[in-house]
Amino acid sequence: MPGGEAAEEYHSKDFEWDQLRQEIEANPSLRYHFLPLHVNADDDDANSIGRSSSSQSLSGSSSSPSHDSEAWNNFHARHSSGKFFKERRYLLKEFPELLSCNDYSKVLEVGCGNGSTVLPILRGKESITVYSCDCCHEALERAQEMIDAADLVNVKQRFHPFLCDFSISGFPRWLACEHCREFILQKKHILLPDVKDKIVVEGLNGFSSMKERSCCLGGVDFVTLIFTLSAVPLHRMPAAIAACFSVLKPGGLLLFRDYGLYDMTMLRFEPDKKVGFREYIRSDGTRSYFFSLDTVRDLFVHAGFSELELEYCCVKSVNRRKGKSMQRVWVHGKFQKSM
Repeated sequence: MPGGEAAEEYHSKDFEWDQLRQEIEANPSLRYHFLPLHVNADDDDANSIGRSSSSQSLSGSSSSPSHDSEAWNNFHARHSSGKFFKERRYLLKEFPELLSCNDYSKVLEVGCGNGSTVLPILRGKESITVYSCDCCHEALERAQEMIDAADLVNVKQRFHPFLCDFSISGFPRWLACEHCREFILQKKHILLPDVKDKIVVEGLNGFSSMKERSCCLGGVDFVTLIFTLSAVPLHRMPAAIAACFSVLKPGGLLLFRDYGLYDMTMLRFEPDKKVGFREYIRSDGTRSYFFSLDTVRDLFVHAGFSELELEYCCVKSVNRRKGKSMQRVWVHGKFQKSM
């Protein structure tokens, strides 16, 4: 992503989502995106635009967690140079709460990838601590390399990576033990000592866990889900969001940004890459879901969150090398856990 003034222009509202929706749904060549799985687009009886997710086939969601993790391991191994990713500097503009928060606030970055989200957060607030997880060790290694290369004072001490597939196992007990989660869910304030231990080098590639303690962090102040939930199979999303809710302190915020319905990348998928309702799998085995506002709202409100902001971010980008204009659609959201 571009930084500075370019980032501000890049992330402005460039077109209306409803107008794009009308154009896409009126295009016969794109009709297969709105049909149930395995239904021919030429079938006159197939009238499924706007059909709810509950009526769609989810057969593509049956891939194993180990297969999903391995696909992302291979992805990050291929893009290990770091040139594929840019710092998401726009995050502090879109989520200013990360700058105005209390000193020593704690952030759980879920699906940290190569660290492109973590680094601007650590740069922006010198007292903030970020606990970053990912389902693949290759991503965590890339993130650690990015943090080390930044060579900023105190950044390394405030960055704690760990291996975790939150959609399968939830989060480890050192974030919030069962006793503390029970109190968190009862909306009681918890004042617990901070954890200053570094990651214990044990388990898979040294990113498995922290030392067992008599206490835990007592939850976090922020959870960030930045282009992460779309990589989770649709049927596992409710459990994944519930896991985020369970470790967030009362009054804490979940900051969300992900692929939106009718994004350019969705329209590029061929029919054979469709594996479920608005759900696709790439040739490298990684998957992607494309969200409508209603889907996001239903998922988070059902988990217990209150909606603060939810909108489409519609951005027109130009590929100068190919001379093509690209219409990007993302969903931007902020959700709060009640006090």
